[in-house]
Amino acid sequence: MNILNRITLLFIHLIFYVAANAVAPADKELVVLSGHIKDGETGELLIGAAVYFKDLTSGATSNEYGFYSYAVKPGTYQVDFIYLGYQTISKTIKLTTHTTADIELYPDNKTIAEVVVTSKRVDAHVRDAQMGVQKLQSRDIKAVPALMGEVDVIKVLQLMPGVQATSEGSSGFSVRGGNPDQNLILLDEAIVYNAGHMLGFFSVFNNDAIKDVQLYKGDIPANYGGRLASLVDVRMNDGNNKKWEGNGGIGLISSRLTLQGPLVKNKTSIIASARRTYADMFLPLFVEEEDKDNKIYFYDINAKAKHVINNNNRLYLSFYTGRDVFKETRSRINYGNRTFTLRWNHVYNPKLFSNITFIGSNYDYSLEADDATSGFIWDSKLRDYSLKVDFDYYPNPNNTISFGGQSIFHTMQPATAMGTGDSPLLNKIVLPDAHALEHALYMANSQRIGRLNLKYGLRFSGLQNIGSGIVFQFNENYEEMGKREYPSGEVFNTYWGLEPRLGLSYMLNNSSSVKGSYARTRQYLHLASNSTSGTPLDVWFMSSPNIEPQISDQVSVGYFKNIKNNTIETSVELFYKDMQNTIDFKDYPDLLLNDKMEGELRIGKSWAYGAEFLVKVNKDRYSGWIGYTWSKSWRKIPEINDGNKYLSPYSRNHDVSVVLNRMVGKRGHVGVNWIYTSGSPMTSPTGRMFVAGDVVPIYSARNQERMPDYHRMDVSYTLQGKNKKKRKWQGEWNFALYNAYGRKNAWSIYYEQDETDPYRVKAVKTYLFQVVPSITYNFKF
Repeated sequence: MNILNRITLLFIHLIFYVAANAVAPADKELVVLSGHIKDGETGELLIGAAVYFKDLTSGATSNEYGFYSYAVKPGTYQVDFIYLGYQTISKTIKLTTHTTADIELYPDNKTIAEVVVTSKRVDAHVRDAQMGVQKLQSRDIKAVPALMGEVDVIKVLQLMPGVQATSEGSSGFSVRGGNPDQNLILLDEAIVYNAGHMLGFFSVFNNDAIKDVQLYKGDIPANYGGRLASLVDVRMNDGNNKKWEGNGGIGLISSRLTLQGPLVKNKTSIIASARRTYADMFLPLFVEEEDKDNKIYFYDINAKAKHVINNNNRLYLSFYTGRDVFKETRSRINYGNRTFTLRWNHVYNPKLFSNITFIGSNYDYSLEADDATSGFIWDSKLRDYSLKVDFDYYPNPNNTISFGGQSIFHTMQPATAMGTGDSPLLNKIVLPDAHALEHALYMANSQRIGRLNLKYGLRFSGLQNIGSGIVFQFNENYEEMGKREYPSGEVFNTYWGLEPRLGLSYMLNNSSSVKGSYARTRQYLHLASNSTSGTPLDVWFMSSPNIEPQISDQVSVGYFKNIKNNTIETSVELFYKDMQNTIDFKDYPDLLLNDKMEGELRIGKSWAYGAEFLVKVNKDRYSGWIGYTWSKSWRKIPEINDGNKYLSPYSRNHDVSVVLNRMVGKRGHVGVNWIYTSGSPMTSPTGRMFVAGDVVPIYSARNQERMPDYHRMDVSYTLQGKNKKKRKWQGEWNFALYNAYGRKNAWSIYYEQDETDPYRVKAVKTYLFQVVPSITYNFKF
């Protein structure tokens, strides 16, 4: 522990030393231009807007809260303020002392609503040292054809290279062969543990409430951690602080409405967005009398308030709640997420910016079954409270230092179950609660040295298991040998570790670069699930004396090039991941209501490698991208598959995504996407034998077989209403076909005995969707 502390302190001192002595003018000779960049129509702060000093051919970008800072020698400069989809503003600014300039950019209404991944500036794709980053904005997402007309952030991310849906229609996803629980999903910095509605067919993110989405594939910034595969950072709209407005949509299965506006103009704004499905309202028309009380629906509500105290202080309060309800005559499922975030932005001086955040996150589910003897009620909860402090320091034009820390208090209530009815068979079962503190300190620097851009940092993280708690002890055969109880408040187990991060970009010329990155990440929370589709009954559990944290080391290299005046972006990325303490389950594990679940786990190692190719186009009237990924993901665990390596459940050799969008006439817009992936690995019967007159199946090695390949095309057409100057109401119709050519993609395959031949077993394929049409009317006022 002392050695780790010394290494951490040495690294922090090194970053400050490098930044202070980097190739830049002496600090006393510099003046700073700083401020916030906003949307001129709504006052919304813009993330990743570029501030470009044309005379210096360099500049800065705004952070997650629209704040920018750049230090230069005193003088007069031509400065461009740039944000994709907005009109560029050029200003001549005379800098003789530290200067604050808040900039308002206005949307460029002549450009179409691009679907391509946007960049911080038009050539950030080439220049940035960060690798494996994809960025989306709300207007980009809505142009992609969607299942049943429900625009979905997660579904668009699944179209990116290296990202694959875990199953047909699911909001679960695998990044570079990783498990779904290895993705850290944040909504305004609050963790979302189950990002799916309707058993995963839709995501919890209402696009009308979303401002910005960024995906980091493995090369996660040092200020985030806790997952191995990726970070999905979703930011909500702040609300219009200039005027009241609303927008929404009416579809076949759901409707939504968003209202936003100023409580105090240019000072305090709010936004509230609600969405609900209403399939349950029509069920009574199509079912028998005894089933008229059946229900199936979900809803979610997003709300956010922003208050500008003064130019140096801002407060934000975010809230989300969402719930799914399934109810039929004999059973009920009810589950949902709640999050809240309270943030304070403070500008100490033009060079130092801070954000202090208090976060709460809750996920719960319940399952009920009505039966005189086998009825039961089952409840489970997961709750987090967190305090996070982040600082951005801008010492000179060539360095941006970020540092801070976070502590999270985890509480998990795995299950409380009891029998119901007159003669219940199930006695009350209460699995013991689990508590832990997860901590992190980090420091990082973004540095430019000539043609070389560097991002390097160090994260120091740990987990402390806290009583009250019960730890079971197992022998080498995973048989229980006893248990030990710990009193409330006692720290009975601790893990600590370092997570270095390094990224670099070297400019070969003005339009191309080579990049490389290395990242170590540690994961302390894990998910127990035997389903690739994701269900609300998946069980989260913590690292403990029996389960060490999962650790990943990932190396990436790539070549990036822009052509045609930055309207076409191309890239090739190669990656290799080596993972320790990989968790898998023994054959036929008992995961439900099992307080000794750690005995069902098996621990080993895993690795993944692959290549990702991407071509993106962003023209005036058409846009889109073509992505291709070749990859493999392996596991090797001594007690599984006779100790031989085997494919992970999410290893798919080939993955192709084609997304095309084009303006048709003045008011029409056509969107098409096509997806192809190799089938998922699976274990299946390969033979049979007779034992005492019974037929016993013989199974293949673990994940040796594959599901059928998957492919699908979606198309949509959007017709905008006539845009008249004095008309406040604007509307558009969206028509879409999901799985347009009716491919019967396998959702699951199971095996059953042939009815005509008892000695024969046949495979049965289950599929979910053929052609699914949708009509949605979207409006704004």
